[in-house]
Amino acid sequence: MPHAALAHPPRWLTNAQLHPQPPAGVRDWLFNEDSLTRRLTALSNDGFSVTPLQEGWQRLRNDECAALGVADGSQGWVREVYLRGHGQPWVFARSVAARSVLEGSGLNLAELGSRSLGELLFSDRAFDRGELQACCYPAAWLPDEVREERLWARRSCFSRGALGVLVAEVFLPAFWQAAAIDA
Repeated sequence: MPHAALAHPPRWLTNAQLHPQPPAGVRDWLFNEDSLTRRLTALSNDGFSVTPLQEGWQRLRNDECAALGVADGSQGWVREVYLRGHGQPWVFARSVAARSVLEGSGLNLAELGSRSLGELLFSDRAFDRGELQACCYPAAWLPDEVREERLWARRSCFSRGALGVLVAEVFLPAFWQAAAIDA
């Protein structure tokens, strides 16, 4: 799905830059460096699944190009999925990698299917995770069925040599309800 150009794109901020700070329970999910897949699997008592929404080569958004250190308008592999608990969409995730470094890297994101990219990145010790950043994700960038304003999101870049995989995760209202956290 093409993403709308925004007059005021979100500002991705580190935990120290975020002001005002969200509630402690929200901060714990936004800035916890453990595998989100593993945490969601535990929260759902193994009722976790991944539903791919779309993936393929696309023009990356400018904020993604900046985070990956590539020129604005660069092509990249884009994968959008729902991370589900008991069949309910809990998290919308968007992962991107620049075509210029992904091709020839040995990482084939097209083969993931319904497997979690997070599990792959956390199980490959060659990947280093960059600092987590958070923002209120633009509703225009969400799938229609979960489109809502001011949803908390986080992102970080996983790097292996020149390859960077930027992973953004948007926490949906059903997630906060399941986690019993007032977001």
